[in-house]
Amino acid sequence: MVSTVDADEAAGAKPSTAKAPRRGGSVLAAVVALGVVLAGWTVVTAAGLVDPLYLPSPKAVWDAFVRANSTHRIADGVDRFVVGEQNYYLWEHLLASLQRIAIGVGAAIVVGPLVGFVMGMVAPVRWVTEPILNFLRALPPLGYIGLLIVWFGIGDTAKIWLLFLAAFPPIVIATLDGVLGVKQDYLNAARSLGAGRAQVVSLVVLPATLPNVISGIRIATAFAWTTVVAAELNNGIPGIGGLAYIAGTQLNTPLTIACIIVIGVAAMLLDAVIVFIGTKAVPWKGKS
Repeated sequence: MVSTVDADEAAGAKPSTAKAPRRGGSVLAAVVALGVVLAGWTVVTAAGLVDPLYLPSPKAVWDAFVRANSTHRIADGVDRFVVGEQNYYLWEHLLASLQRIAIGVGAAIVVGPLVGFVMGMVAPVRWVTEPILNFLRALPPLGYIGLLIVWFGIGDTAKIWLLFLAAFPPIVIATLDGVLGVKQDYLNAARSLGAGRAQVVSLVVLPATLPNVISGIRIATAFAWTTVVAAELNNGIPGIGGLAYIAGTQLNTPLTIACIIVIGVAAMLLDAVIVFIGTKAVPWKGKS
């Protein structure tokens, strides 16, 4: 009897191609969902069902986005030109926020795994530091901002510290869970083969923990990115969060929504980059 697998192989079937329609279907579903949202948004605003102050039309939001990325007259009939919004193009605001994220989260990525690894490997350190870590994790980012401004002023240092404190606990906790979750069978097998403590740590514990570290970095980056508006409430220009806040205080709803959309798209791209790097850095994830 010829098995189904053999028959498929004889027919030249390629199992990997079965995933293509599903990927295409998910993309199509996303496009359709976006189209439905835009169509509904357009109909509601065109019919005047909602005051434009609360919900401007998609065209108004697009015009605000274009204006924020171009040089334009300060007002009709005035022969004076300004750059974007708040003297910066919108992409410059976004770049400034990304730089703060890169420094704050980057520092957490360097320090967090080290702290989590030590906590997981040395029980007395874990007993002392875990309550402190849980305390930091429980505090909302806005709880830090006043104290950080007192300590570091209203410049970028306070913002970077806030983003670091937002990203640090998730990375440490993910690393700690990864170290504590290493199967004892793996450790015993390595020791039975003559591996020393350093070899067990470098060849067993570290590779087994890396997927958790990547997941922690992904969560931490998303959390820090949601904190960027809070970080830029004071002296946040240039900054996409600061621009969104100022636009809201000026009742410039189209620009506020444009900033929100940019923040959301940037977050999705950051997450996609981290996922891509994670698949390349830990190809053994889910295969043990």
